[in-house]
Amino acid sequence: MLAPDLEGDLLFAGEEPFPLDGGGELVRPSLRFAVYGAAHLPAVLVCHALSGSARVADWWGELLGPGLPLDPTCYRILCANILGSCYGSTGPTSTNPLTGKRYGGDFPVLSIRDMVRPQGALLDHLGIERLHGVVGGSVGGLQALCFASLFPSRTERCVVIGAAPLGAMGLALTHLQCQAIRNDPAWRGGHYPPHDPPRAGLALARAIAMCSYKSASLFAQRFGRHPNRRTPEDPRLRLTDRFDVGGYLDYQGQRFLERFDAASYLYITRAMETYDPSDEELRLIQARCTLVGIGHDWLFPPENVQELAQRLRGLGVATRYEHLDTNHGHDGFLADTHLMGPVLERALTE
Repeated sequence: MLAPDLEGDLLFAGEEPFPLDGGGELVRPSLRFAVYGAAHLPAVLVCHALSGSARVADWWGELLGPGLPLDPTCYRILCANILGSCYGSTGPTSTNPLTGKRYGGDFPVLSIRDMVRPQGALLDHLGIERLHGVVGGSVGGLQALCFASLFPSRTERCVVIGAAPLGAMGLALTHLQCQAIRNDPAWRGGHYPPHDPPRAGLALARAIAMCSYKSASLFAQRFGRHPNRRTPEDPRLRLTDRFDVGGYLDYQGQRFLERFDAASYLYITRAMETYDPSDEELRLIQARCTLVGIGHDWLFPPENVQELAQRLRGLGVATRYEHLDTNHGHDGFLADTHLMGPVLERALTE
């Protein structure tokens, strides 16, 4: 795994409270960031998805490295863990400086804009005046688009992968995930102790999310209607017996508990749900935009990404649409990197 050339924390608001779109504020928030590549190279900002981190090589390692689209010998690649996450930046698991206790459910509601504004402060901190490009998939794609509108003069290229304002189906799927967490008795309004989080709720939320991240054709190919095998010695059918696809979803849910926090999941999901930029915001974009729709994506259907591309063109923004032909669904930009790589390379070089 490629290690960052620079990794650290940026106290970007200093002693002044950081005001948020929803009316709240954060006191002395910090941003965890990682940088790959030398300071003199053109800079590319990568924005991570819901459960990602600043360490791009950990989740997009097949695209980051010498000779790859995100080449640290050609670009200075930087990524910041977003506010609200649990990988180093200020979030619900952080200590509130005003109380000395974990924020938990008292953490203020965030918007995508709240997550992106500190990334501009990171550029200032690193002495970067202008980006060669900003890139993101899923929630990261919303951040990339927002960054291009908030910092138009600092952004040459914008690559939005599998992202657009959520439609009704996407909102339905995220609603069920959030309800799964809130309905877990261990949720306790977000004020659960670190040793006793709402495990059942978070695991179920992740399992529901996996249904939106994958495609029906992929599930049919991998699992079909295969049941978990009962032994010849005990062939009885039980209510708890699962099909193979159920076993996969249960496994993904349990595995997620090892690396993510339930409150962070809710706060980032809420930011994703509420992002709906106006024409006035989008018209500010000066970057050349590439929007990538992903085949069989339930969460951000490719036709919604196409509509966003048409909307941007109608507002005078130079925009190209590309289609990622994968049966992985939404996760295709992570799973099918051999398809994603050429699309990303074209977007950053043409």
